[in-house]
Amino acid sequence: MCQLKNNKYKHMKLLYTYFLAALFILPLQSNALDDFWGATGHRVVGKIADDYLCGKAKREVKRLLKRKSLAFVSTFADEIKSDKRYNEFYTWHYINMSMDENYEDSKKNTKGDLASGIAYCKKIIVDNNASDDDKAFYLKLLIHLIGDLHQPMHVGLQEDKGGNDFKVQWFYKDSNLHRVWDSEMIENFNMSYNELAENADVLSKQQVKMIQKGSVIDWVNETHQLTKKVYASAKPDENLRYRYSYNHFKTVRSQLQIAGIRLAKVLNDLF
Repeated sequence: MCQLKNNKYKHMKLLYTYFLAALFILPLQSNALDDFWGATGHRVVGKIADDYLCGKAKREVKRLLKRKSLAFVSTFADEIKSDKRYNEFYTWHYINMSMDENYEDSKKNTKGDLASGIAYCKKIIVDNNASDDDKAFYLKLLIHLIGDLHQPMHVGLQEDKGGNDFKVQWFYKDSNLHRVWDSEMIENFNMSYNELAENADVLSKQQVKMIQKGSVIDWVNETHQLTKKVYASAKPDENLRYRYSYNHFKTVRSQLQIAGIRLAKVLNDLF
């Protein structure tokens, strides 16, 4: 009888230990996942876009998003990756192109890509027969995809999965070139998305007009020119640190600002 009680006590103690471990470990895993998604960068894009929306577009966006901000919904397209029901949208986050190609001449992914995904989102949003729920869903995707379009490694090589298999170290920790550009330079700068947006460069009206010129395909090809420079900026297994951020974080900030300004242009045109 005593032996049974002792075994029961040990069993309960073990369960309690597992429970405590879960309380501490799960939040850490969740934070790591958020970090990998580059949530801060997408929220910067959304926050900057807010400042360039015309009145009509701002009202319609607020209505469809039930008063949620562009920054708040900007990570939606990454969040639904955890749900298998949305697997069809996975390839919409990137385009694979060789170094010497432009988008028009590249081999297209039959499952869709960033450019075709953006086009489909726009089609649903202006469809008078689409429900508000459908329009809101594709609006959230569009907000995210315009951000992805301006991250150089989202227009990268197929053979290394847009830099995900280009292994480097970030301050002596294992990483990859995609992650460095997606989130690690941004997080290392240690500013909130609000602070980064508020400290974007001051641009003239003429500069804003120049940024908003062109089509989505033009923007893809423009980003791809940066992609080439990013691949040339590091060597496999290189330990990237302060100097790398010093050399390239200005480009990250510029791309976030350009993405925000162009997102506003797309939304203004739609609404």
